[in-house]
Amino acid sequence: MLNINRHVLPNGLRMVHWQDENTRMVALDIAYNVGAKDEHPDRTGFAHLFEHLMFGGSIHIPDYDEPLQEAGGENNAWTNNDITNYYLTVPSQNVEVGFWLESDRMLSLRFDERSLEVQRDVVVEEFKQRCLNQPYGDVSHLLRPLAYKLHPYQWPTIGKELSHIENVTMEQVKSFFYSHYAPNNAVLAITGNISFEEAVRLTEKWFGPIPARDVPERNYPQEPPQQEEQRLEVERNVPLDSLFMAYHMCNRSHPDYYAFDILSDILSNGASSRLNQRLVRERQIFSSIDAYIAGAVDAGLFHIAGKPAPGVSLHQAEIAVCEELNKLQTELIGKEELEKVKNKFESTQIFGNISYLSVATNLAWFELNGKAEDINSEVDKYRAVTAEQLQAVAQKAFDKKNRIVLYYKKAQS
Repeated sequence: MLNINRHVLPNGLRMVHWQDENTRMVALDIAYNVGAKDEHPDRTGFAHLFEHLMFGGSIHIPDYDEPLQEAGGENNAWTNNDITNYYLTVPSQNVEVGFWLESDRMLSLRFDERSLEVQRDVVVEEFKQRCLNQPYGDVSHLLRPLAYKLHPYQWPTIGKELSHIENVTMEQVKSFFYSHYAPNNAVLAITGNISFEEAVRLTEKWFGPIPARDVPERNYPQEPPQQEEQRLEVERNVPLDSLFMAYHMCNRSHPDYYAFDILSDILSNGASSRLNQRLVRERQIFSSIDAYIAGAVDAGLFHIAGKPAPGVSLHQAEIAVCEELNKLQTELIGKEELEKVKNKFESTQIFGNISYLSVATNLAWFELNGKAEDINSEVDKYRAVTAEQLQAVAQKAFDKKNRIVLYYKKAQS
């Protein structure tokens, strides 16, 4: 059980804190409530671009990395469809450097044309390498539009099209920044060897003067229930045929979210999981296969992806997967099998919250999407899932009309 403290500034910034005296370090994690789903459909990839731009210099600090490195610190960031996350670690005696750096880039970026050009080129090259020049790199660009017709999950974080980033302007960048990167649209999580009183003092000193901003209200079009199976077949220059399947599932706050997560683990978490044991080892239908959930805040997808074994067609592979899903619909999962999955999750949670940095990231995420204290009840929510609930979720979700299928075939020479 984590003892969590909180403090809210007049400008709307929420600060959450957890002290760990077993380390000499401090972590600062800032989660902004902006992701790819907040982009205009004709200007995508902006949230990911900002992941790079935020390191290109702020209004009073031309170089972010140098002062942090001189203070003995490290940093990184990541973006997804829902949030953008920045974090740093620094020795406790130099912690004020971290507050100075993070507050300055929340106040304003440098908005330098040269910096924009450099970071734009970096993101363009990343798009080419990850999505255009890498085997199976465009799967997300193919699968998402099949699953989402209205909701902005229909494009991946890196962007819908390369041209959206190639043609970005400084005015568009400024507009996106001031609309989303604001104290009233962010959570600051502070963990490690720092008292709550000191965390409050430094948060007020450095973040308090930043004004609140007008953040657009999120009002996404809701994706209606899928009425028929969505299918696509493509040929690419790849070494092996691959099968990609997905089913619509609930949002992150729904009680069935935990059931979907457990179902994915029963299917493919570990060598003894069902898909690995039955379809890889025993029947040799697949050479590799995985099942997982996207972890999206809004209604997401339950994914299954695998490479059929030599001589096995994609159609045969799909039938084999559907047979396993049918067993989840018609047979209750045994007590021992279910308990093993729950135990594995609990151990993952415990070890995941040993590191002060991991705790900072988790606290910021939970506070942004509810309240930080929810981190203490996650294990209980997984423990509460029953075999009957799993069967009911499987019966509803693994329906043909709720399915998306992508046949990704090796091009014939």
